[in-house]
Amino acid sequence: VQLQASGGGLVHPGGSLRLSCAASGFTLDYYAIGWFRQAPGKEREGVSCISSSSDSTYYADSVKGRFTISRDNAKNTVALQMNSLRPEDTAVYYCAAVWSYYCSGYLAPSDFDSWGQGTQVTVGQ
Repeated sequence: VQLQASGGGLVHPGGSLRLSCAASGFTLDYYAIGWFRQAPGKEREGVSCISSSSDSTYYADSVKGRFTISRDNAKNTVALQMNSLRPEDTAVYYCAAVWSYYCSGYLAPSDFDSWGQGTQVTVGQ
């Protein structure tokens, strides 16, 4: 199971980025996928997750209304659209997978067992 997050970069406050999580060597069809982030000196925190069939999604309170998670199982990818970015969104973003239909609204990193390398998102002037 290999995951690769991409799409990070430097953006001004209020700007947008679209992160992508691509899977290789396996199909995402039966996996719930989560996005997490870790800022310097802070613990990894859950941002969002989506069930294997896209019928349920969860968001951290800090990103509700600004971020949208989606998946395209045909393309074996999951996206995180991030709008109205704030400096406090600055972090390394990771995608993760778990063999499960559902994901939990607790967005606990320990619920996921396959992790990709992260992509840096920096929101600043």
